[in-house]
Amino acid sequence: MKGVLLVNLGSPESPAPKDVKPYLDEFLMDKYVIDVPYLLRVLLVRGIILRKRPEESAHAYAKIWWEEGSPLVVLSERMQKKVQTLVNVPVELAMRYGSMTIEKGLQQLHDKGVTEVLLFPLYPQYAMASTLTILVKAEEIRKKKFPHITFTDVPAFYNKPDYIKNLADSIQKHLVGFEYDHLLFSYHGIPERHIRKTDVTKSHCKIDGSCCSAPSPAHDFCYRHQCYETTRQVVKLLGLPEDKYSLTFQSRLAGDKWLEPYTDIEIDKMPAKGIKNLAVVTPAFVSDCLETLEEIAMRAKEDFEKNGGENFLAIPCLNDDQKWCQTVSNWINEWAE
Repeated sequence: MKGVLLVNLGSPESPAPKDVKPYLDEFLMDKYVIDVPYLLRVLLVRGIILRKRPEESAHAYAKIWWEEGSPLVVLSERMQKKVQTLVNVPVELAMRYGSMTIEKGLQQLHDKGVTEVLLFPLYPQYAMASTLTILVKAEEIRKKKFPHITFTDVPAFYNKPDYIKNLADSIQKHLVGFEYDHLLFSYHGIPERHIRKTDVTKSHCKIDGSCCSAPSPAHDFCYRHQCYETTRQVVKLLGLPEDKYSLTFQSRLAGDKWLEPYTDIEIDKMPAKGIKNLAVVTPAFVSDCLETLEEIAMRAKEDFEKNGGENFLAIPCLNDDQKWCQTVSNWINEWAE
């Protein structure tokens, strides 16, 4: 019997520091997120970061928390429920971090008699700190707890035509009535070394301005290339001129060189360049979360207006959009046939 496990990032149990701290510890101690030797990771995370970050993050979470719970979890659950109505195989939802574990999701499928699982990371672009850590963790659990289950992994869908169409349609829908000067594609940032580590050729990814447009097998696992390709295809579908959009990366940590240009720095400069009406879309996420609702829709908006911007629009993620849910169900049905 076949079944599906949708996997998203995760969330603390509540916006209280006592719940945010263990969540951050699990997240930041992941060797695919902070990819340094274990003892150094312990020193950085538990000796430095977790001394202040839980209070700061708890404050941010409190600003976006819904009555039903974490927006990321609530929206992912809504999506899962809609998808389930459109397919004939069981669909469960899990999170890489937090209490909605991958093990629990696999157990739920196992209890329904599932032996073939479509493992579906809810990330359009491939990255070590998102897709890879899900695949590795799920395989560890499968070998240990569910050796009779087999996996089929859903690859990054950054360039699948139906996903691109869903994203372009969503952007267009939310731009109706908003006279924007510029559309910013803001993707979650990652350290540059992650790009080099996932380069299967070990030589192509130089991050020099040309490697992402030169054909290479490295592109199958290159987050930077995939962000640029998603943008290129959406822009083409929307018919946007080159001076009407740009691409940036958000949410960096101090100390390392991360992918540039940086979202916050670029947004701060825009009003002085004559961009008074800005729309921002965040295509690295399919569900709205802390990085979209607080970092972009609140903090970036505030900074934009402080620097002379007039109107700011944060375009929602695909979330449980019916067309997007239909696309996901189509992919599942194709696999399940």
